[in-house]
Amino acid sequence: MTLLNETHDAQLRSWLASAHQPGCDFPIQNLPFAVFRRRGSTEPARGGVAIGDQIIDLAELHQARPFSGRAAEALAAGSQSTLNALMALTPAHWSALRLALSRALREGAPEQAVLQVCLVPQAQVEYLLPARIGDYTDFYTSIYHATNVGRLFRPDNPLMPNYQWVPIGYHGRASSVVVSGQNFARPCGQLKAPDSDAPVLGASKRLDIELELGVFLGQSSALGEAVPITQAEDHVFGLCLLNDWSARDIQAWEYQPLGPFLSKNFATTISPWVVTMEALAPYRTAFARPAEDPQPLPYLDSEHNREAGALDIQLSVGLQTPAMRTQDGAVEVTICQTSYRHAYWTLAQMVAHHSVNGCNLQAGDLLGTGTLSGPTLDQAGALLELTAGGKNPLKLPNGEERTFLQDGDAVVLRGWCEKAGHARIGFGECRGQILPARNL
Repeated sequence: MTLLNETHDAQLRSWLASAHQPGCDFPIQNLPFAVFRRRGSTEPARGGVAIGDQIIDLAELHQARPFSGRAAEALAAGSQSTLNALMALTPAHWSALRLALSRALREGAPEQAVLQVCLVPQAQVEYLLPARIGDYTDFYTSIYHATNVGRLFRPDNPLMPNYQWVPIGYHGRASSVVVSGQNFARPCGQLKAPDSDAPVLGASKRLDIELELGVFLGQSSALGEAVPITQAEDHVFGLCLLNDWSARDIQAWEYQPLGPFLSKNFATTISPWVVTMEALAPYRTAFARPAEDPQPLPYLDSEHNREAGALDIQLSVGLQTPAMRTQDGAVEVTICQTSYRHAYWTLAQMVAHHSVNGCNLQAGDLLGTGTLSGPTLDQAGALLELTAGGKNPLKLPNGEERTFLQDGDAVVLRGWCEKAGHARIGFGECRGQILPARNL
């Protein structure tokens, strides 16, 4: 079964010149979705699709009625103030809209005049959350991250015995998921020093990042219904970047016996652009376990998942300190680069396991992959790993050091896919900056 179609043709060119700029995240082969409005305006939010340095205003395009059938239905749903209605439709609807937009954006397309008046420069907009997020579940799909963190706390037994059998996850807080560019204050909570008899209330001193992908679910499932792994990806609308900020000192005191609470629910940042599963089809790769590891139980296994269940998405973490911002032309320094292909559990396995007990999934629900660390230390997606729990500070090119984040630090996640014979596509950026703690 091939998942490729005419929209993936690397030779396609758009009549919009900026879609062909070197390093462009949003060529005609991508076409991701976001929700936006013009910066400083009071206009309603609406769905948009990225092409080059522009956004196709789906509400404006809907008024022109350029499409028919499923593409028209999907366009109407995507023109609303959130993408929930679009996400709730079927993969056939998503694909029809993608195809219609792709054809209308190609060189020589008769729809060029119609689409041109619907373009808004990305530099002139502000983004909102892509969807109304009903529930947020964070998984733990990198065995390298699980092992690295486990080794810090349990040197003799770093990996818990259930990890290789079950996709581990916990329910997070949807209300504090924010879009890229929204900054937040350093969190406060109970802290307990190892040599102290009692905890104190204070600002976190060990504030960390977690490099993740966010998974927006599409069409819902009924309460009591288990989604089989062969249908799991039909419930996935697309992926974004996700930084699940973590207060490690608050976490160390609170996490037993029920897991993270205040250490993670203060902020989770996602990128505004949601890249569809169809756009990612050229970058699928085989999923396999080492022969000596337990193999997935039957409900977590399928021929398609083995052949193409993994995705080779390149990911990086950039750090920008206040000192860097005072230097002319200074940009962030990359402190980690890895790939989603190293994950121990796939998207389909996450969805199948999440619903196997009858938990109902809803359009707009958000899943996190968990920290996506790779097999080597330079691919570790959290400062906790990169600095061995703060014992080995990162040495930055300007002479500064970091163990954990300081006030004023900004973190930028980026993601992209590239492969010979296919166009490079990207995810934009996921940015957040740490503000000083509020007075208690």
